[in-house]
Amino acid sequence: MVSAMPVVLECQRCAACCRWPGQVCLTDAEISRLAGFRGLTEGTFIQQFTRLAQDRRGLALMDQPTGQCIFLDGENCAVQAVKPQQCRDFPNGWNFPGFEQICRAVPRQISEETGERLNREK
Repeated sequence: MVSAMPVVLECQRCAACCRWPGQVCLTDAEISRLAGFRGLTEGTFIQQFTRLAQDRRGLALMDQPTGQCIFLDGENCAVQAVKPQQCRDFPNGWNFPGFEQICRAVPRQISEETGERLNREK
């Protein structure tokens, strides 16, 4: 019996996920990285770019009035180099019902070894 090669979805940076309603929760380390990247103190970054998470147990990125991510600039992420782990993990680490209709990620077969390594890194 031949086992199927693992498949990952390769992001095409279409930014559709950045326009989808939801929230991007932030860790303290992510706030520090984002603030530093923007040249701001953590306090200023928190005031300008975050809101209380829905469960009231932390901070999440603010949305633009249109509902898209505060850091979506046209078709690009303004904080791509330091974007939160939640963003990095989409769509392979997590996704939402119906994401396939908006996400342009391309399925790509990977080796068993690469698949095992990616699973260990989660």
